[in-house]
Amino acid sequence: MITLEAPGASDSLAAPARPVELSAAPRPAALYIHFPFCAHRCHYCDFSVKRARTPPVEAWLSRIGAEVAWWFARTGWRAPVPLDTLFVGGGTPSLLGAAGMEGLARSLEPWFAIDARRTEWTAEANPVSFDAELAAAWRAAGVNRVSLGVQSLDDRVLAWLGRLHDRTGAARAVEAAGRAGFERVSIDLMFGLPEGVERDLAREVDEVLGWGMGHISLYGLTIEPRTPLAQWVRLGRTNPCPDGRYAREYRDLAARLGAAGYRHYEVSNFARPGEECRHNWSYWNRSAYLGLGPSAHGFLPPIRSWNAFRWDRYEAAVRAGVGPLEGWERLGGADERLERIWLGLRTRRGVWEEAASGGHGFDEAVARCVAVGWLERREGWLVASLDGWLRLDSIVRELSA
Repeated sequence: MITLEAPGASDSLAAPARPVELSAAPRPAALYIHFPFCAHRCHYCDFSVKRARTPPVEAWLSRIGAEVAWWFARTGWRAPVPLDTLFVGGGTPSLLGAAGMEGLARSLEPWFAIDARRTEWTAEANPVSFDAELAAAWRAAGVNRVSLGVQSLDDRVLAWLGRLHDRTGAARAVEAAGRAGFERVSIDLMFGLPEGVERDLAREVDEVLGWGMGHISLYGLTIEPRTPLAQWVRLGRTNPCPDGRYAREYRDLAARLGAAGYRHYEVSNFARPGEECRHNWSYWNRSAYLGLGPSAHGFLPPIRSWNAFRWDRYEAAVRAGVGPLEGWERLGGADERLERIWLGLRTRRGVWEEAASGGHGFDEAVARCVAVGWLERREGWLVASLDGWLRLDSIVRELSA
């Protein structure tokens, strides 16, 4: 029996988890790798981040390589495993520099088959640390899609968010990506900021549209408990965005991007035809994917697992040879049904109604959501409307009850 085991309890190692058999685990077609280092933590961020102006890139590469070997030893996969998509997220992956991304490519080469023509390889970047030299080096290393964390084109808003770049820096980063030959460039923008944070969001979006982006992600600001922003709210220094304003901004932005030719293919994502992020579809389709690095999640059906959250705990556990896992769960029954509904309704494709069906009140719940315009029926599929996406949590609760 081949099993995965998390280490025993320790102040420096990941928390214990029950062993789980993975001898028949499917090979992942998608790979996510988390680079946890940032020069500065933004005021709203609750990701797995370790502040470091000069990150320990070599140590990180060594632990990623060791974790890959650990997974292959316990699953019996035969290398090289072909990859459809690869995504390097963070943190701030642009702090890897040129040599770091080249080193990552070398570390992965013995284990995974990355096809320069077929594999979508995305890397996230902060505009303040992404320039023409780095863009060219990443392109040479094999990265063919870049995602820039722009968030806003208003310098006052960027300062309030705790970002290190300004509007000019964002424009330079986009230009650097284009000059390096990246045909697929995505940017993130944030909406739903607290009361008192003034901005001309329509003007910012119009400027972004002028850049000719193939992909734009719009994220509503979420106030996470363990962040400076949450502390500001508790102290009364700021107030969350009112629900009405949040909804208006979301509707207005969706309409503006739709009129410009972008397809709203997922709650937060818009793309021109053929520019959708293939990697994210692995999550929404519930395909097999592997996560490497601190806090990374993986799904090898029916097993979902997650790594130690903090870099120090992850690093120590992998270095000790006990593996990265902090926990896992076997999905089935009601949990699997809930996940199918939740992930399916996030996308414009929706969820197959027969696969979502269950419980005595399901048909009545669907009828109520359709009657008020939150859901639509399309040839056997349930698809959320724009207003439905604004109420997705409530819809999922109703359908999964």
